[in-house]
Amino acid sequence: MKPIATSTSDFADLIKHGGIYVDKTAYFHRLVSNEMNRLLFLARPRRFGKSLMITALKEIFMGRRELFDGLAISKTDWKWEKWPVIHFEFADVDTTSIESFDETFAPNVKRRLEEAGFSYDDTLPPSTNFGAAIDSLSKANGGNGVVVLIDEYDAPVSHALDDIAKAEAIRSRMGAFFSMMKTRTGAIRFLMMTGVSKFTKMSVFSCLNNIVDISMDEEYATMLGYTEEELEANFEEHLREHAVKMGKTYEDYRAEMKRWYNGFRFAKNDKSTVYNPISIALTLFRKEPGGFSATWATTGRPSMLMNYLKREDLLSIDYEKMEGVPSAAFDVADLRNLTATALLQQAGYLTIKDYDSASEDFTLGVPDEEVRRDLATLVAGVAAGETDVWAANLGKTLLHANWPKFFVGLKSLYAHMPYGSMEETVHEAAYQRILCTLLASQGVEYRAEDVQSNGRADIVARHKKAIFIFELKVDEPIDRAFAQILKKGYAVPYAAESRPVWLIGLSFDSKTRRLVDCAALQA
Repeated sequence: MKPIATSTSDFADLIKHGGIYVDKTAYFHRLVSNEMNRLLFLARPRRFGKSLMITALKEIFMGRRELFDGLAISKTDWKWEKWPVIHFEFADVDTTSIESFDETFAPNVKRRLEEAGFSYDDTLPPSTNFGAAIDSLSKANGGNGVVVLIDEYDAPVSHALDDIAKAEAIRSRMGAFFSMMKTRTGAIRFLMMTGVSKFTKMSVFSCLNNIVDISMDEEYATMLGYTEEELEANFEEHLREHAVKMGKTYEDYRAEMKRWYNGFRFAKNDKSTVYNPISIALTLFRKEPGGFSATWATTGRPSMLMNYLKREDLLSIDYEKMEGVPSAAFDVADLRNLTATALLQQAGYLTIKDYDSASEDFTLGVPDEEVRRDLATLVAGVAAGETDVWAANLGKTLLHANWPKFFVGLKSLYAHMPYGSMEETVHEAAYQRILCTLLASQGVEYRAEDVQSNGRADIVARHKKAIFIFELKVDEPIDRAFAQILKKGYAVPYAAESRPVWLIGLSFDSKTRRLVDCAALQA
């Protein structure tokens, strides 16, 4: 079996070491051959293959045909000429302060321009050197232009979102740098910019009015990530080996993997979904017999989202089905009025579920089980002013039926909820959503408003250790919760279960917005 790469995002390195490469070069050929639309921007979530794409494009324009033997682009009419390539990657710029940004940005630019063959002038600012490099390298190329590849263009701004004033200052500096391309588009043979976010007020988008955003272009919807067919064609041996380790039939294993890692959609009408490539790589590299896990989260949560979560309330959002979202909501315009919708979608925590062509609105939702658990964990922890460990500990008390500790922790959770997380007139759904978030963070399968023959149970949660039936009441005594469970027979469908079945009543006060009474009974 070919090895699976988990620690490199460099195309040449991957090919030289014989790692599995899912051939996306037919898309790349389409990009580089279209000289009418040669200034491009692509947004995708972190760890989704953007850097691998950028480095592949670099090698294409460097004329290194030997790296592409057997791949789709090698079978085309591409001429494999060598072009001057300026390749920037800004993820490692230090944004701790404005001073640290300035100190690390200039050396980053200098190194990249010198790699492209430009003699950097230390007496001039990075932006001036960038403009001069485009002019000089294009002239040296007979006036035919240069290739500019910019990976993670938004990283410095995104990393600074904990301090909006600092983020705005950095955006201004980055904007001035990118503006060097404004009067030089004629000298640019090809431009590809990638990032997680689209900061529409950064000058690159205002001054380059002919830059084409292909982030939601149906033609490139599956250019990054793996389709079902690509996964099977490239990883079958690894998949079958892992299925055996997990003790599952291949069909059951593949269905479970799809539930865990497939669900990202990047086009309005093209309903194709893709797997997160880093999740597949880490899962198949480890091949843990215990099952699937939230591997994406282990690679680090995006700082822009974490910084936003630290100061905002997100518990009021229905992550599973967010309807009526306009396309403008996907852009980040004003740093002082950031929206949860834009940040969550761009970070990969929300994806397109549906599109209404009449209203031109989107329906968004969580892509897959991996993202669902990670999002629930961080939202529950941040909302309570605590950490992931806190959420895990509370979840453990539930699964072990340690009711005194669970109820103490649950009361604390609701007590920490900010006022804005619930409607002016509190409904059961507001409290229900918070509890569902906690359950999801612990990997407990649940169904809200579980429809049964005699009614709807508020929440039915299923775990290998037990089944939990929750009934929530607002401004009503807890006795009524248990009376409803028994009268409606919510526990009857689980009478034959070998697992314990727990009936849990929760009573809330709408004025104080607190959990005031709670109890658990075994059915």
